[in-house]
Amino acid sequence: MRTSDWPRKATRWTQLTLAEDDPAHLDVDFWTSVMRDSKSNALCISAGGYIAYYPTRIPFHHRSTYLGDTDPFGTLVEAARGLGMHVMARVDPHAVHADAARAHPEWLACDAEGAPIEHWSYPGIWLTCAFTGYHREFITDVAREIIREYDVDAIFANRWEGYSGISYSEAARRSFRDDTGFDLPRRERDPSDPAWPVYVAWRRRRLSELVAIWDAAVKDVRPHARFIPNLGAFAARDLEPGLVERVYPMFVVDKQGRSGIEAPWVAGRVAKRSRGLFPDRPVGLITSVGPEYHQHRWKDSVAPPEEVTTWIVDGFAQGALPWFTKFNATVSDPRWVPAVVTAFGLHARLEPVLSAMPVSAEVALLDPSTSGQLRTGAAHTSPDDDGFYQALVEARIPFDLVAAQALSAERLRPYKVLVLANSEQLSDEQCAVIRAYVAAGGGLVAAHQSSLYDEHGAPRAGFGLADVLGVDLVEPVRGPVRNNYIALTGEHPVNAGFGSARRIIGGTRLLRVEAREGTQVPFRFVPDFPDLPMEELYAREEPGAPAVVTSDAQGRVVYFAFDLGAVFWEALQADHGRLIADAVRWSLGGEPAATVRGPGLADLAVRRDDDGVAVTVVNLNNPMAMRGAIRETIPLPPQTVSVALPPGVQGATARLLVADSETAAEVRDGRVEVALTGVELIEVVHLTWERR
Repeated sequence: MRTSDWPRKATRWTQLTLAEDDPAHLDVDFWTSVMRDSKSNALCISAGGYIAYYPTRIPFHHRSTYLGDTDPFGTLVEAARGLGMHVMARVDPHAVHADAARAHPEWLACDAEGAPIEHWSYPGIWLTCAFTGYHREFITDVAREIIREYDVDAIFANRWEGYSGISYSEAARRSFRDDTGFDLPRRERDPSDPAWPVYVAWRRRRLSELVAIWDAAVKDVRPHARFIPNLGAFAARDLEPGLVERVYPMFVVDKQGRSGIEAPWVAGRVAKRSRGLFPDRPVGLITSVGPEYHQHRWKDSVAPPEEVTTWIVDGFAQGALPWFTKFNATVSDPRWVPAVVTAFGLHARLEPVLSAMPVSAEVALLDPSTSGQLRTGAAHTSPDDDGFYQALVEARIPFDLVAAQALSAERLRPYKVLVLANSEQLSDEQCAVIRAYVAAGGGLVAAHQSSLYDEHGAPRAGFGLADVLGVDLVEPVRGPVRNNYIALTGEHPVNAGFGSARRIIGGTRLLRVEAREGTQVPFRFVPDFPDLPMEELYAREEPGAPAVVTSDAQGRVVYFAFDLGAVFWEALQADHGRLIADAVRWSLGGEPAATVRGPGLADLAVRRDDDGVAVTVVNLNNPMAMRGAIRETIPLPPQTVSVALPPGVQGATARLLVADSETAAEVRDGRVEVALTGVELIEVVHLTWERR
């Protein structure tokens, strides 16, 4: 008998997204071998919605033109069940064919003039509106039919929200007006329109209700089954927390790879972001076997194998379940297969240890993206967040993400330092949580405009955390400015790592603040001076306004009065990364309890239980580290894993899980150290305590 806890046992996913012509030439034996060789224990396979790949009996549920008397969906379900796998049926409700659009124009998304919206990529099909009967009734019937006719554990929905913009269908207009009293906003993200924040909350509530309807429908047919919507890297913020508790057994995050200048640690950040909001939910990270280049969209292509393996491995190192997807069952370029088999095989080997030990860190970076920043209208990670993330990775400081909307005393209890890269929007309640955290001895590192706005984006007269940061606002942000510098003033651990330098590069957007009594100012802004003509390139005045302010009356606090994270991410100047790292180490009171010393770029994850520690080292060393795609992974030079011994422990035995060998563990000054050589993609040092 199948049970409802199956999502925790489905830990390696194969996804095959079928094209319309696949029923004519589907090679089931090939796909069965891929599932077997990759040690996949779960399958997600296209079933219906836009196109049905089974003999549906629902009117206007478009059967594949090539279906004939075949049932490719059912055949693949049987193959997966023969391997003992869990199975999801994929549906996509974001568009309909012309016959359905003619018969049911009320299903379609509409522009502000009420005209149906044609698909942006494929003319002749039409976008759907999530607030019509198409989603609430038609897709509910499709889900019921699939779950009734086939032995599947879940319905997985792609692009389930329908049209991503504001749909002005009659159903959406009427529902929004009846529920809120407002007309739909005329423009997205218009802070001057009072209907916009109301719409954001209404959309979240209505989409959450939709998921609950679909989930109840499939559970009515099979009690163990679930409805699981695809989530973008940030979309969990759009769900009602209460619904998540009741309905979501796992998350599926659709961030399929790197593009442009994204860093190779982004996969790990997706995992951290999900844990930062819902730490008790498994999360699958979808990885495409092709490149993620959104401008040109080569969706039926193959990425370099080094890129695919690194993405999958960095994701599962930080807690995401590996999940790969192939678009189109025809395999014209099979070079992706060994990459997936390698990465999935590593997960299978490491899973017994990694899954049994919770991820542990002493430092938490507040993730504001999950709270829906209406002031800026952006849900994506900012350059400030990127810069702080990059600096902590480079510094080998293990850290977690904590979602701003989940901020509480309970969530902060495991951490010694909280980092606000530029958490502009904080409510009074969130400020109170941080204030109490610091009063209890917690460290805080904050930058730029953190707490200058409330949760709705309304500006405050000063910092909501002024008493904690030890600064008062004198003038609001100024910039962008050129040629700015900050001078080292006095001796402090935060400015001790810059050798004989008397000043370093400053920021591009500056705040003028006044330091309160009892604080220290290890850096001050050098007043502006010209950058041209070159003969005028000299400072006219002595350093003045505080640029970095510290205090240690309670917990150790560091505040940066400029856009430190953003300018580090933009220019990648080493001094900015060092400044972030030194501030966090000072607030922490020294080195992290577990870290890795050595050259090269590596992403760390630390797991703990009562019996020991597992330190995961993901090798990100490659010639294309800051611009995809990875073409070559360069083995890490020798490293030293260093872990502080807990009270009552005199030593540890060490095992390298990937190398599958015991190794020496030496105790020095209360820390156990393990030499690590030859790390190619990933290694896990598993320390088991020797107690007195």
